[in-house]
Amino acid sequence: MFGFLDKNKSLLKKYEKITKTVNDFEKEMTSLSDRELAGKTEEFKKRLKNGESLDDILPEAFAVVREVSRRTINMRHFDVQIMGGIALHEGKITEMKTGEGKTLVATLPIYLNALTGKNVHLATHNDYLAKRDAKWMGPVYEFLGLTVGYIQANMDREERKKAYQADVTYGTANEFGFDYLRDNLVYDKSDKVQRGHFYAIVDEADSILIDEARTPLIISGPSDTPSELYRRFASLAKRFVPEKDYTIDEKQKTVALTEEGISKAERMLSVNNLYDPNNIQYLFHLLNALKALNFFRRDRDYIIQDGEVIIVDEFTGRLLPGRRYSEGLHQAIEAKEGVKIKEESMTFATITFQNYFRMYEKLAGMTGTAKTEEDEFKSIYNTEVVVIPTNEPVIRKDENDLIFKTREEKYKAIVEEIAKRYEKGQPVLVGTTSIENSELLSNMLKKRGIPHEVLNAKHHEREAEIVAKAGQKHAITIATNMAGRGTDIKLGEGVTELGGLFVLGTERHESRRIDNQLIGRSGRQGDPGESRFILSFEDDLLRLFGGDRMKNMMNTLKIEDGQPIEHKMLTRIIQDSQKKVEGIHFSIRKRLYEFDSVMDKQRTVIYNHRDWILEQGNYDGHMKEIITDVVDRLVDSFWNEHEENIDKKALSDKLKQYLIIADLKGNSPEEIKEEVFNLFWKRYSEKKEEFGEDFNKVAKFVMLRIIDDKWRHHLDSIEALKESVSLRSYGQKDPVMEFKRESYILFDKMVDNIYDDIVSYLMRIARVIPEKEEKEALKAYANLNFIHNDLVTAEDKRSKSKATDSSSSNKLHKRYKVKR
Repeated sequence: MFGFLDKNKSLLKKYEKITKTVNDFEKEMTSLSDRELAGKTEEFKKRLKNGESLDDILPEAFAVVREVSRRTINMRHFDVQIMGGIALHEGKITEMKTGEGKTLVATLPIYLNALTGKNVHLATHNDYLAKRDAKWMGPVYEFLGLTVGYIQANMDREERKKAYQADVTYGTANEFGFDYLRDNLVYDKSDKVQRGHFYAIVDEADSILIDEARTPLIISGPSDTPSELYRRFASLAKRFVPEKDYTIDEKQKTVALTEEGISKAERMLSVNNLYDPNNIQYLFHLLNALKALNFFRRDRDYIIQDGEVIIVDEFTGRLLPGRRYSEGLHQAIEAKEGVKIKEESMTFATITFQNYFRMYEKLAGMTGTAKTEEDEFKSIYNTEVVVIPTNEPVIRKDENDLIFKTREEKYKAIVEEIAKRYEKGQPVLVGTTSIENSELLSNMLKKRGIPHEVLNAKHHEREAEIVAKAGQKHAITIATNMAGRGTDIKLGEGVTELGGLFVLGTERHESRRIDNQLIGRSGRQGDPGESRFILSFEDDLLRLFGGDRMKNMMNTLKIEDGQPIEHKMLTRIIQDSQKKVEGIHFSIRKRLYEFDSVMDKQRTVIYNHRDWILEQGNYDGHMKEIITDVVDRLVDSFWNEHEENIDKKALSDKLKQYLIIADLKGNSPEEIKEEVFNLFWKRYSEKKEEFGEDFNKVAKFVMLRIIDDKWRHHLDSIEALKESVSLRSYGQKDPVMEFKRESYILFDKMVDNIYDDIVSYLMRIARVIPEKEEKEALKAYANLNFIHNDLVTAEDKRSKSKATDSSSSNKLHKRYKVKR
């Protein structure tokens, strides 16, 4: 801890020195005309061309942005904001408290880095903020001759391309990630929208890079599992008894069948062995149905709207229409709720935020709360955390938690506290952890006749408007934990005298950071404020993680009904509970990251190969490599061990499948390989001649279609492998090492299949219209879904999976050559 403070201190000292240099330029900048100031951009670009670095021109460039900002949007950067800008330029995660003007801070490093001519990205939390910030800060960039674009979820390809062509692009982290995946599904280079990954600033970095890193981005298409199967298992699951037929781990969100449960399932399904490879899908369906029954609650994790299950974002409380849980879990929930079941999806492309943002040459982030997660930022993103001091000291009063015996008593006390503050005129922001709780509280306030606003996933269209007014006299605002992030709560007239904004937390969140974010909505920019959490021993966090220590405390203190308690030891127990949960979440994210890092190497190979194919006009050299590889494996497969020679007759029969008639003369394997290669090459050259100038276009679509189809099935196998290896920890095996080894074997096999299919297809292809081939290639992508997936792994002790031994990763990388 002290090491962090010392390092932070020395960084701030360095930043103060640079800020002084920026301040020294201020007088000069204010004396320039608009035209002279705008001309600085060209001057900086020339200086960069002549060998100066971005660090060399930083003080002057920041002074230019500060002056332009003052003239265009009437906002001048404070010294602490200049310091924040330096930290962001250096690729640090910058902790700046709520209300310190992070949106304005970002203009400094964005302008500086955009001078390189490379596209700079700012990733925000939602579409509203991306559009708002791009338009709000746009005049600063435009004055200086830079262009600004923003991405919205409903934009078409041309609009997206235009936004990425700009010097600066604002958008959500989801959209940036999905655009990258979509760019690697195109059949023409001109259809790509992004132009590289140079520099990104992530707003609300803790939320995007930490909380949401547990859930991969997935592009999926329809699969072929019948909906009756889901209904059948939803019905069966209700007949299984918790703790008797299966055990529940609420902390890890997993279910495991007991011996009794396995026998019951085998009887119900009329199968001899539930773990026979032919029955494995039954096991997954049953576990999914049990998870849907036990872990996913209506109006907390999802809502039903127009006969559809719509996910509620656990971090922001927003609705996520169009998003679906993957691996059949969404269908299991639909079956449980009795709504129409949409067909299960098949993964076309996937990436985690962790691996997406690691692609940038330089990554920075800004947030109000990052210090508690510094180890994770360092180990996964290789970024340091810098805490920037506030412009004005924080004078908010943070009161101790009040804890009641039951939830009912807690809510009564909350309503009384709100009523007291309302009568006084003091504005109150009430933080809840779910839609269900916010609506319960809203109904109680209605009965008391207290006017209020509810801010949750069901009403987020008016979100910014409600939040902006939450600091007015008599304003009572109920919000799910992170709703309205990015919008400042400014105090109305006379509110300062009443004590400022009162933040009232109704439940401690699993993460200390999210509690701190709620508290940080009050007391911005030196304003007065107050915060307090009112809890009960029945709250999930205390019930699940406080355990026996809490019960013992309750008995020792002999709490009377309706009496709250306030104790330092209780606060410590709550913090320990939160640390426990944070530890669980970190291990889940780390495991996901380790799995996806293996996948990242494979994804990079496939995507680089696709790019190479898109860029080429002639595939002869590549086809020679592919045919050589196929011929080597083909001839070797006909080696007769007893006679120690190649079975030429059987090989000749096999070649007929490729429409090649062969009378093989060679004797040694090398001679035969050369002979067979020449036969394939002759056939390939004939096809090329037959097709004329259309051949390369047809070959391109054939290769891309085969690669995409095999990659899609590979991703499906990888999902099954993840399930399988997670069970092996029971056999004292490291799941990550098992996954690494077996996924490489699967990948090597996929590459063999890609090469085999390309050769087979091109040897037998009949004359087609290239446009028809293109149409077929594109048809598969007409019904894609974009999912921010919930990662749930099946854990069960009865796995009968056998691990294979050898890894062929070296052969894989030697053979699958990537051309650039």
